Parts: sequence; C-alpha cells; structure tokens
Amino acid sequence: MMSPRSKHELLTELRPRYTLGNRSAKQRILDELVAVTGYDRKYIIQLLNHPPKSQTRRRCARQPLYGGRVRLALEQVWLTANCICGKRLVPALAEFVAALERHGELTLDTETRRLLLRLSPATADRLLQRARQGRRPHGLTTTKPGSLLLQAIPIRTFAQWDDARPGFMEVDLVAHCATSTHGEYLNSLDMVDVKTRWVELAALLNRSQATVTAAVDNCQVRLPYPLLGLDSDNGSEFINHDLKRYCEQRGVTFTRCRPYKKNDQAYVEQKNWTAVRQMVGYDRYEGPSACAALNALYVPLRLYLNFFQPVMVLVEKHRSGAKLTKRYDRAKTPYQRVLEAPEVSEEAKQRLRQLYASLNPAQLLRQIQSHQASLWKLALPPTAAIMTVDQPNADSGEPRFPAPLRLTTAAGAERNLNDMTHNRSCKVRSGHEATMPSE
Repeated sequence: MMSPRSKHELLTELRPRYTLGNRSAKQRILDELVAVTGYDRKYIIQLLNHPPKSQTRRRCARQPLYGGRVRLALEQVWLTANCICGKRLVPALAEFVAALERHGELTLDTETRRLLLRLSPATADRLLQRARQGRRPHGLTTTKPGSLLLQAIPIRTFAQWDDARPGFMEVDLVAHCATSTHGEYLNSLDMVDVKTRWVELAALLNRSQATVTAAVDNCQVRLPYPLLGLDSDNGSEFINHDLKRYCEQRGVTFTRCRPYKKNDQAYVEQKNWTAVRQMVGYDRYEGPSACAALNALYVPLRLYLNFFQPVMVLVEKHRSGAKLTKRYDRAKTPYQRVLEAPEVSEEAKQRLRQLYASLNPAQLLRQIQSHQASLWKLALPPTAAIMTVDQPNADSGEPRFPAPLRLTTAAGAERNLNDMTHNRSCKVRSGHEATMPSE
C-alpha cells in the first residue's frame, strides 16, 4: 500500500508525460495510476489536470518584545561603552547599568531594566543597527629596523604566549605624522598586557632611545602588578642599549618579534587602532603643547579602557579543511581579568576595587571628548605640516623643500594628499562627535 506522500510524488512525476501525451498514452497512464494508487479514474484526471496549489503557511506577526524605551536605554549604554559590538557589550551590560545608575547618568523603570539585561548579543546588534558607524582609514608605519642588538635580543612569536602571566606586555609606537614622516612629530607609546589586556598609553615628543625608555618606566609605575616582560618590534627605538640595559637592571625579560611579521604582536597592533587611532585620529602633532594635551587625553582614556571596555580573548582555534573555527571566552574588562588572576596580590586588587567604585564611565567619556577637542585644535594644518622633498633645484642642486604631496589618479586627475589626509581626520572627528555624548 502506497503512502499519500508516495502517491503525490508519483502523480507529480507523471503529470508532464500525461499533459504532452496523445489519447492512447493518457489512457495507459490512467490505467497504471488506477492500479497502483487505487484512486477513482475521474479523481486522477482531476489531479493531473488541476494540480493542487502549494499552500504557504502565513506566519503570524509577533508583537515586538523590545520597544522604544529599551532601544533608547541600550543606545545610551552603547554610547557610554564607546560603540563596541554586541558580543562585548552584552556581558558588561549589568556593570554599565549599575555604574551609570550609581552616578545618576541613567534612570530605568523595572520592566525596561529587566528587558535590557536579558538582551542577547545578536538582538543588541540588531537594535543598534541604525546607529552603527562606517569603517575608518589607517595611518603610516614608521618602524625602521635596528640591527645593532638583534642577535642579543631573543625572538618571541605569537604562539609562545601560552604560559604568560600578568606583567608580560607587548609594546609599540604609533606615529602622529599625517602622511609624511619628515621632521620631528609626536608618537604614542602603547603597552598591552598579554594575559589581562591591561593598556598603558603615553605621549612622546620624539622617538629617541632615552624618550622611549623613560616612557616605558613611567608606564610600568602605573601597572597594578610588576612588569615581568617586554616584547617589541625590531625598530631602533626599542632595539638599543638603553632599553636593553633598563630591562636587565630590573629583571625584565626583553624579547622581539620576527621582522615583518605583525601577527607576532597581534595584541598591541589591535590596540593601536582601538586605543590610539580611533581616539586621536590621523593629524600631525608637534611640540610640547601638543604632547601635554595628548598626555592629558590619555589620563581618562586609560581608566576608561581598563575598567569599562570588555575584551574577548581567543580560547581555541580549530581548522577543518579550509574552514577555521575560533572560540572566544566571555567578554570581560581588563579590570575583571586582573581580579581573577591569582598572581596579583590582594592588596593591589583592593586598590583597584576602590578606584573602580569611584569611576563614572559617562563622566570619563565626557572628559575624553573634552580633551579630544583641545588636542585637535593643536593639529598642524595639512598644507604646512605634510610635505615631501621635490626634485633638486637646477641652480643650487638643493631640494626644493617643502612641496605638497600629490597623487595622480587612474583618470589622470591630480589630487593633493594633504587635503585627503585632512578629510580623513575630519571623518574621524565627525564620527566621535556623532557617537560620544556631549556634556
């Protein structure tokens, strides 16, 4: 006995032959179907000539669970969290809501608070879709190899951090030179702890050996635990006797990455973008005034990043053919990771708890915005700051300096790179003004 599903499949298969066949062919098909299915002959003719229409189930529209109040509250917390993704934001929602309510920055009724705290990362990203910002451009690299001590400083790759303890840090410089590395300009020292993702930042007048070593020493004083290791790139600002002697005197393990392998410093390279470029931009800065303004910006920024910016840490990677699957842990702030580290003393943890209780994330973000506005006023005009050496003068043989950088497009048009960089920095600024709450 055939099942109804099998009968339907048989009729569907024979329907084209029945439609195109002559009278005798149709009679043979009908005889076969009557014998196989047991249906009445007239009923089979009806099914073959008039197939049943496919019925699509109409889904009932579900009432939206998260209304406008939840969306507005989420956007306020998201702005305070500096527009991070849902996978980082949702695990820290309870911490952000508690901190904002404690300092009077956010007031929620019971139902809105309950719905806000039960959001999933995917739902949070969907509710925040309209407020998302576009991608931003990148800057120049200024790393110049220092070959003097390469043999004396061992190499550490990205795969050798499995046994890292709090205190082993990657370090790098970010240049604030716009589109030209000519002359002297500010640099930002970026230090990232591999285990806890704790971040320390400092502005440098230049990239000399003494300046970099002094900045590293100032940053290690602010760490909640001792500095145990330092891993840098192969630039001469790090590979020198000053920094090597500093590490030897304090028992700090000094290593370097492989040349031209940026993934060996993946942790600090990622922070170069989120902690420096997104906050400072791509303008050119020179002189003590700009250096002081940049250091003033880094004071609230380091507190904001370490206490209120959740970070996801890669736990496992699995490759199956061409597919690479990555698994991350639950997003936590560097402050929370320091509290969970058994190597950190209880006295240091207690100091961090007291500092955390006094911090207001919304106020820190307003301070960051205020210092950004002050810093951006000190940016050098592109036409005066970003120059390149032109062809030598025919009379004196000296370079005709300065001359603006120019780029010839595929269409043959000539564009000024100074204007392009200025527009790029304006885009970064407008993005901050659109996402950061004003006072």
